[in-house]
Amino acid sequence: MATTAMTRSAPAETAGGGGGGLGRRLLTIFGLSFLILFALIQTVPFVLTISNSFKCLPGTRQAPEAFIPSQLNFIDCRTASGASIPLEDSVSGLTFKPSMEGYDEVLGTYPFPSWFANTVIYAVFVTVLRLAFDSLAGYALARMDFPGRRIMFFVVLGTLMIPAVVLIIPRFIILREIGILNTYQGLIFALAADAFGVFLMKQFFESIPTEIEEAAQVDGANRFTMFFRIVLPMATPALTALTIFSFQGTWNNFMDALIIVGGKADLWNLPLGMAQLRGQFGETLEWNTFLAGAVFTTIPMAILFFVFQRYFVEGVSYSGLKG
Repeated sequence: MATTAMTRSAPAETAGGGGGGLGRRLLTIFGLSFLILFALIQTVPFVLTISNSFKCLPGTRQAPEAFIPSQLNFIDCRTASGASIPLEDSVSGLTFKPSMEGYDEVLGTYPFPSWFANTVIYAVFVTVLRLAFDSLAGYALARMDFPGRRIMFFVVLGTLMIPAVVLIIPRFIILREIGILNTYQGLIFALAADAFGVFLMKQFFESIPTEIEEAAQVDGANRFTMFFRIVLPMATPALTALTIFSFQGTWNNFMDALIIVGGKADLWNLPLGMAQLRGQFGETLEWNTFLAGAVFTTIPMAILFFVFQRYFVEGVSYSGLKG
């Protein structure tokens, strides 16, 4: 009887296991399909941006879906009379013949190199100043005992809750009154320190054991020596995260550049220049020129991301845990 019961229960367990296995396989297939769909949603616009930046103007307007280059050499998008070549001469189905018309236009007609140089200047100086000021302020709030320290920290923390757009007008008035509106230093000094960086550095400095500094103090080290030679080298993960967020945020900053240096075209950065470029074209937007500028704006940050991918992930993880 026992043998018969075991024999009957085995197929039932097998059937149950088969159902569970089928369910897991279906769940895996659903998960992979969702991830593939999400990856396509994220990558297809970028692929189409690059492909359309290398097309002649009729190709970008009438066949934006063509994304496979059919040859390596570039074609001339103009006939001998100066007119645009017909669409069928540059696009066929999903393939297109690449051209440099958009890049020649954006580099030759518009002050794009100047916008690029200004963006690099703003991003580098703001990042360096934030590393200096935010780390000093974070260390003072974490380690030094002075009257009002707790209140000052709450004030810094409270500014994180204020929408950035609320600070634009007061910042504009202050910069105008001290006479540095429409200057390099106006935009750089306005962004030279931020509450998030101070909070990030303070949280990290508090995680470092105080016994290390006490041992250095016994050996005769003063406060500056302890900060620059002992504590700051130990804060490399936090400094890396702050560098990444500061550089990326300044590179893509549009609103502050519009308010502070918008009145002087020579000081525009890439986001502001691209917005003005978009406004100049109006309804007849030259997509290949505009997308060529967008590629130039994106490529440097994309290269930085791929080179320092590990630090980006660590920075996001670190700031997420501590913030």
